[in-house]
Amino acid sequence: MPEFGSAPREVPAVSTPFRRIRTRIPVPESIPIIEKLHRFEPRSMRGQPPIIWDRAEGFQVFDPYGNIWIDWSSGVLVANAGHGREEIRRAVIAQAERGLLHNYCFPSAIRAELAGLLVEIAPEGLDKVFLLTTGSEATENVLKLSRMYGAARRGSSKKIFISYDASFHGRTLGAQLMGGIPKLKGWIANPDPDIRQVPFPDGFRNPDTSFDGFLAALRRLGVEPDDICGICLETYQGGEACFAPPEYVRALHRFAREHDILLIFDEIQAAFGRTGRLWGFEHYGVIPDLICLGKGITSSLPLACVLGRADVMDLAEPGSMTSTHTGNPICCAASIANIRAILHDRLWERAARMEPVLHRALDRIRARHPDRIGTINGKGLVAGVVVVRPGTREYDYQTAFRIVERAIAKGLMLFAPVGGATIKISPPLVIPPEAIDDGAAALGEAFDEIVAESL
Repeated sequence: MPEFGSAPREVPAVSTPFRRIRTRIPVPESIPIIEKLHRFEPRSMRGQPPIIWDRAEGFQVFDPYGNIWIDWSSGVLVANAGHGREEIRRAVIAQAERGLLHNYCFPSAIRAELAGLLVEIAPEGLDKVFLLTTGSEATENVLKLSRMYGAARRGSSKKIFISYDASFHGRTLGAQLMGGIPKLKGWIANPDPDIRQVPFPDGFRNPDTSFDGFLAALRRLGVEPDDICGICLETYQGGEACFAPPEYVRALHRFAREHDILLIFDEIQAAFGRTGRLWGFEHYGVIPDLICLGKGITSSLPLACVLGRADVMDLAEPGSMTSTHTGNPICCAASIANIRAILHDRLWERAARMEPVLHRALDRIRARHPDRIGTINGKGLVAGVVVVRPGTREYDYQTAFRIVERAIAKGLMLFAPVGGATIKISPPLVIPPEAIDDGAAALGEAFDEIVAESL
């Protein structure tokens, strides 16, 4: 993947009600900070735009030098309730002042409160929650629970775990074994032969969106349905924000019931209002056995969890499924305040109302460049614009990267193109329609300029 340049360059000044650029980009005064990060952090950390985040409020990011960006990243889909939400800040401060910053797995009232709140808002049947720190921990945990469930049901034969091509479930070993991105797995010397991937029915990379395609994939892999312990899919594939057809997922749900398989949704990017529903899987009309949660669960601090059926969650013996920072008191306080804010403001309904605003704006860009945008996916306030080589379905990594880099210079904060060629859009759910249009104007200008320069 290309790296963002760290040499300051002149860019046109920008001044709108929501974004402002008045320096060179990157800002010359920021270079010592960037160089210090390069000196002390691994090269892998250089993948994002060289912009110093000084503070963030609502749907905007501020550097220390007077520049302001509309944030279409949410800090990688975390700040659902908005950056720096006052209720969350107050809750964090109050908990810190109580004097309890850490308590491992020893009981605490605030952990009990959060666990109860999560179960209360979850669909019926998802009765227990295991609090963790990161999404990778959550996805690794559902793999563990699936294998334990399979062993309890049929012994060692029920151990096949199914996930999807192009899926992303985290950076740790088990999470990347589950993931379906080959270039992220080359370092794994001993792949698990019982973790298999099947094509995701996105309709673009894989035109076959029928459930028969799923069954055919199992046959090609030589997998017997009764040997499967768990099937895990992202509610939408995070890379391109693409959803499976509802009828496919309903058929998958019936298949899982018929063969006593745990159906798992990775909701780490999708939950807490992001897709226009409180839970992303509500778009499919099914209730899974386990769900992985993270990111928007706090809109701020590191916390994740697995939420699921009591009989599955209770498979592990006492003391055998724990985590050092499980239910950290400060993170719990942030999560409780965040969830209450999302519920009070019904932010999933706001995301649903903003969806047509966002897609109308993106469709205008596509109308100008129909041969450069392969598809636009998404629901609520998540979208993926797939950049392709002219007139093909071949991903154009370089052009997507340059568009993002140009948009940053215009005051629109985006993270690096996902998979190299998808421009991912995920603003905080509090963003007003005027700021969506203003951000789309910046993206459209960047698109127009980069395409013109490539001719």
